[in-house]
Amino acid sequence: MEKQQKLVIVISNGLDDERSSVAWSIANGGIATDHEVTVFLVASGVDWVRKGAADAARPNPLDPPMKDMIDNVRNHGGTIMVCPPCARVRGYSQEDLLDGVVLAGSAAMLEIVKQGASTLSF
Repeated sequence: MEKQQKLVIVISNGLDDERSSVAWSIANGGIATDHEVTVFLVASGVDWVRKGAADAARPNPLDPPMKDMIDNVRNHGGTIMVCPPCARVRGYSQEDLLDGVVLAGSAAMLEIVKQGASTLSF
């Protein structure tokens, strides 16, 4: 059996930046093509997983709703990590984040890269 390929996507852009929509779309493409997907959110990218934040955000109206793309990653085996200092500076704690999202520093993300993950940054 072939080993599942790993993909890490680093998202630093927030609710008003179309690059975020591209990043979540690629994460969903990774899920659809049986990659082990990890999304690492930094800077304003952490806003995507604050409860309720993505519900109305639609930086690209031709893409699926952001909430749906995020939920698809969460519900189909993807891992979503949030940079702890980036969350803290915004006043977010674990309770403010969507279920299943984990606060994890760069060392956790880099461990996946060390295991051979391809990386993309938006």
